[in-house]
Amino acid sequence: MAEKVEVTTMPKSSLLGELEVEVEIKAPAAIFYHIYAGRPHHVAKATPRNVQSCDLHDGEWGTVGSIVYWNYVHEGQAKVAKERIELVEPEKKLIKFRVIEGDVMAEYKSFLITIQVTPKEGGTGSVVKWHIEYEKIDENVPHPENLLPFFAEMTKEIDEHLLSEE
Repeated sequence: MAEKVEVTTMPKSSLLGELEVEVEIKAPAAIFYHIYAGRPHHVAKATPRNVQSCDLHDGEWGTVGSIVYWNYVHEGQAKVAKERIELVEPEKKLIKFRVIEGDVMAEYKSFLITIQVTPKEGGTGSVVKWHIEYEKIDENVPHPENLLPFFAEMTKEIDEHLLSEE
């Protein structure tokens, strides 16, 4: 499985940044997309080492404005994130989550995660692209590159889980 990590950050003096990681998977794009858009509570079942739970706090799964609460482990630390679904585009297999509360907000004023899944050209499988846009609270906060391997590992484990369900 190829993994392409593209780090795009603004100049060091800037508080704004963007990061991306792309992961090739074997599962079809629609099936992988649906786990985040339609049943993110299944992410914990697919990657229990990384995500312990995902609960719907308001709204409906996969609906703009809905609030989702994640319990996860990153770099050995238990963490939480409360996210609002900002955008759902089924035809593009794209979903955006804005982190509104939780551990990440201790260092960032804003944190937007976009997941887009596209079928691989000329073959089976798909490419999952994670895109993060963020604003740090100050210059001393590092860019969140350490999340990219976490997203890539989760993606691979979800892919394996989805393939085992077929």
